[in-house]
Amino acid sequence: MRKAGAKPAELPLVLTEKVKGATRLAAVSRDALAIGLSPGMTLADARARIPDLWVEEADPVAEADLLQRMAEDCDRFTPVVAIDPPNGLMLDITGCEHLFDGEAELRRSFSERFHRAGLHVRTVIANSAGAARALARHGRIAIVPPGGDEAAVRSLPIVALELDEDDRIAISRAGLKIIAHLADRPSLAFAARFGEVMTLRLSRTLGREETPMIPLRPAPMLWVERRFPEPIGRSEDVEAVLAELGQEAAERLGERREGGRTFEASFFRADGAVRRISVETGRSIRNVKVVLRLFRERLDALADPLDPGFGFDLIRLAVPETEPLDAIQAGLDGRAIEEDEIADLADRLATRFGADRVMRFVAQDTHDPDRAVHEVPAGCNTKDDIPWGRPESGEPPSRPVQVFDPPQPVETTAEVPDGPPLQFTWRRVMHRVKRAEGPERIAPEWWRRGEGAQTRDYYRIEDSEGRRFWLFRAGIYDRETNAPRWYLHGLFP
Repeated sequence: MRKAGAKPAELPLVLTEKVKGATRLAAVSRDALAIGLSPGMTLADARARIPDLWVEEADPVAEADLLQRMAEDCDRFTPVVAIDPPNGLMLDITGCEHLFDGEAELRRSFSERFHRAGLHVRTVIANSAGAARALARHGRIAIVPPGGDEAAVRSLPIVALELDEDDRIAISRAGLKIIAHLADRPSLAFAARFGEVMTLRLSRTLGREETPMIPLRPAPMLWVERRFPEPIGRSEDVEAVLAELGQEAAERLGERREGGRTFEASFFRADGAVRRISVETGRSIRNVKVVLRLFRERLDALADPLDPGFGFDLIRLAVPETEPLDAIQAGLDGRAIEEDEIADLADRLATRFGADRVMRFVAQDTHDPDRAVHEVPAGCNTKDDIPWGRPESGEPPSRPVQVFDPPQPVETTAEVPDGPPLQFTWRRVMHRVKRAEGPERIAPEWWRRGEGAQTRDYYRIEDSEGRRFWLFRAGIYDRETNAPRWYLHGLFP
């Protein structure tokens, strides 16, 4: 029976789930816990003790979504946030506490933020993640002093190790009730009886071994941010803040003689929503004007415009990827400045139209002309690119600029089957050969011989009218074929 006039929000809340055909409590509120209810209890038993309950069915999907949104919001406290299923979060606040005037103020700000959202959270700050996790779930300490992890967790019950139920019962029956009872005994006996998992969890809880954290997002190499007592929402204010952050990031990159390949702006709304916008560059830069121009391009191209809602109370500019960068040295021919301007144009086009729609060619480590060039996004990392071959001074290029894919067949007349042509017909036009240079024999790559590829003899040919062609004969006469075919592969300028 519900008390007359009682509203659901005023009643003890329990979440239920089906376990082997029985309806059991999956989670209980603080009020329900205070009056003797606990997870695992059957709903019938709970109603027998407390008839007046607010009962809801547990929704694991919605709970996971809530935890994900909480983790996104926690990024305002530190960029290293990890989810600790089923209902926990781990934050690495190393180097962040000074932004909040110390650990105590950081913990207070964190707790108050979620309390205002109607969520009850237990927060613990410790040196090791394992100790903080155990104390948050089973302890009463809020902030552990440096070096005090083991002393803080020794009085916790064995259940804090979260062992299998059978192992927990076996340890309890042996009279070992708290973590101190295990910490004071040799670990070899426990490992032999319960396995290495038990000793590993004990070591991590005591802070003797680090607990691995898998953050939702990799920690950036560098980041700068601005917090606002009153949220901002005007686009002019947002752009001005981005400009300030860009200048600060550029100064720090300059001190480290580095530049950024990726820049990410995070906009934290007052209601907890987070919007992230990133831009990538084809080379390492720290030019503030260029970065801001790329962000404007990205913002203008967004299908879902940036909505400030009730305003942004935090804006962060992160540089997830950096590379060494020295000042551009302009040569006498001005090519360094020209190449930088071309790269800037490619970055702007890629930001506006998408990285996969602005491509460039890179050389491949192969002698096969059909595979000598590969197409990649313009912003792809260039550190491992193979340099393009350059002809010797005064020599014509060994490869044509225009190449046909696939090569086009031609009809030829030659003095001998394995010699250069005297004339050839291409697109119904006969060309008389005036000069021929070659052959340049290119064999197929041995691991591709199964595809039916033949050896090619390439010739650079000039006709009587001064036009230059790149022809090849496919197949060695009397060894690979009795009737070699000729193809036009490219045109020289």
